[in-house]
Amino acid sequence: MTDRESRAPRFVVVGIGADGWDGLSGAARRELVSATRVFGSARQLALLGSAVDAEQTAWRSPMSAHLRGLLADPGPTPVHLLASGDPMFHGLGATVVDAVGAADVRILTHPSSVSLAASRLGWDLGGVRVVSLVTGEADEVAAQAGEGRRLLVLSRDASSPAAIAAILREYGWGASSMTVLEQLGGPDERRHESTAAEWSLPEGDPLNVVAVDCAGPVRHLAPGLPDESFDHDGQLTKQAVRALTVAALAPVDGQVLWDVGAGSGSVGIEWLRVNPTGRAVAVERDPTRSARIAANARRHGVTGRLRVVDGEVAAVVPTLGGPGPDAVFAGGGLTREVFSLLWHALSTGGTLVANAVAIPTQQLVVDLAAEYGGTLRRIGMEEAGPLGRLTAWRPALPIVQWTVAKGSR
Repeated sequence: MTDRESRAPRFVVVGIGADGWDGLSGAARRELVSATRVFGSARQLALLGSAVDAEQTAWRSPMSAHLRGLLADPGPTPVHLLASGDPMFHGLGATVVDAVGAADVRILTHPSSVSLAASRLGWDLGGVRVVSLVTGEADEVAAQAGEGRRLLVLSRDASSPAAIAAILREYGWGASSMTVLEQLGGPDERRHESTAAEWSLPEGDPLNVVAVDCAGPVRHLAPGLPDESFDHDGQLTKQAVRALTVAALAPVDGQVLWDVGAGSGSVGIEWLRVNPTGRAVAVERDPTRSARIAANARRHGVTGRLRVVDGEVAAVVPTLGGPGPDAVFAGGGLTREVFSLLWHALSTGGTLVANAVAIPTQQLVVDLAAEYGGTLRRIGMEEAGPLGRLTAWRPALPIVQWTVAKGSR
């Protein structure tokens, strides 16, 4: 027996489905029968009926504050907590383990809502993408939708299906089939089907999962979306250079990017598209461009992970707070002062990439590279275009790109 197995947990998290007591395993029933205090939502506690004699407490609103207080001062232990479905799948169990450590928690699992949904639909869960709107926004569906993809969306409430349909229609996936599965596993389980384009059903049960069989534009996986994928006023890192820039930034799961002088926000947005657990801050001094960045983020489904900050870089950077970024992209407005601020904020081992077009800025990054090391590249691009009745190569302005890792020198 391991030390963890011999140690009594302070918290026991029991997954429960819409089928309530009848759907619990023998082990889960024994745990709850032996409990002295049980916490859960009013709906979950009602599912226990008279089978559990423990003191039962419904979560106060906001639940997050009530839970934090309980975890900090649990009183007599073990404390039993009810969670919907699988506690470790976007659930309460993961929150509790993060707060107090795995050694102090025992988890009794239950089929998740996505497992139940896949079984109803006959979908191979291994090929399905899961999107959670419990804490996210409906536009995150746009980040995962693509021709031939299957999505299972964990709804926030009864309004989620209509919001999902609206996003799909707005961005070209109106032909997608939608199936709303309510009260999965319970006696009141229901199913509603339509396409996103034709969705007009009234709000139903707040406990629902939305299955989407996508039909519409294909999903490009590599960075370097067409320029027309972004609304802009000309302040845009062009497609091929953008792909090279995102590659130079070398995204890693969970990292934070600062995109300063963000323009249309295209680099930060593409960085987030290839890093689904990452976050980004876009700094832009022009309020009109800031609004455009927010609209572009919504279009690409990264609103919840992209923070847009208005103001001059030199004034804004000291106010951003929090841990330093893991990566920085300086797309515009780079000066020695701004570089010093960014370099100071950048985490050790982090990467800074600067693209320079104007000769004075190019000279600046050459000088900085001499001081700090890194790699300099001069990028020249040409595209074929009309020349009267003929076709000729039209060169774009050359760009000097400097990539440097903090601590490399």
